[in-house]
Amino acid sequence: MSEVKEREHIACLIVGSGPAGYTAAIYASRANLHPLLYQGLEPGGQLMQTTDVENYPGYSDGILGPQMMEDFRKQAERMGAEIRYGMVTKVDFSQKPHRLWIDGEKEITADAVILSTGASAKWLGIPSEKRLNGSGVSACAVCDGFFYRNKDVAVVGGGDTACEEALYLSKICSHVHMLVRRDVMRASKVMQDRVLRSDKITVHWNSETDEVLGGEVVEGMRVKNNKTSELTEIPIEGFFVAIGHKPNSDVFAEFIDTDEQGYVVTSPDSTATNIEGVFAAGDLQDKHYRQAVTAAGTGCMAALEAERYLSAEGYV
Repeated sequence: MSEVKEREHIACLIVGSGPAGYTAAIYASRANLHPLLYQGLEPGGQLMQTTDVENYPGYSDGILGPQMMEDFRKQAERMGAEIRYGMVTKVDFSQKPHRLWIDGEKEITADAVILSTGASAKWLGIPSEKRLNGSGVSACAVCDGFFYRNKDVAVVGGGDTACEEALYLSKICSHVHMLVRRDVMRASKVMQDRVLRSDKITVHWNSETDEVLGGEVVEGMRVKNNKTSELTEIPIEGFFVAIGHKPNSDVFAEFIDTDEQGYVVTSPDSTATNIEGVFAAGDLQDKHYRQAVTAAGTGCMAALEAERYLSAEGYV
């Protein structure tokens, strides 16, 4: 790491943007904490990859994900939050105040820290998947399933999440094709049974995606049987990847407790981590819902808890 060129101390630092970070900034500003938010590698988070958002309250006509995040950012700034570009590259939570380094060049000390770095969807890594992302390719059935009502879709994955996505889509779509790499699923027995009982879900065993087909939008997929190498083209309009998410917690993992998947562990009914004065919100600590509205809710919780902590400790 290069020599630190600047140092700065603040009461409340928010790491990461997206609905959780921006909402935390709004609430922290209203509490006169004068929060500083660093947006991270992907300002706005996963919603910057989303086209239409139809399920966030208040947007009766729907809204584009990037525009929604711009609205959140503007509101946070109007309330008084300072928002900067930059990425946390190192932390030291072993003592107070908490120490964080931005882009390896600037050191920030903070009395309270709110972590809202989110989680990144895991992708298959094929070019057509990336090219058609947002044009039929998605990693969230609850977010985007509505757009494929009465259409044929596919779900890739063999775990509980993939089964949940397939079952959710089966209530909306005409038919769901589920691609499972092996001849068994990793999902729990109860989830497998629900999928296999559904007459609207076809499970393709030993199957992998060779290509997502389509010019401007998804029109089909080419499936490869990994036992026989046979290729089959199946017409679909929605392609949902459900092979998991990776929480963006690596930079904090030395100090912050995480579960086996890397999600930050918080106290029950709280955003408090194992480190006093450090809170976690949004998809970084939520592996169950992963919705913009729930992320915003935990961002609110984190800011309120940070304000109570700072007051109790006499920092503000």
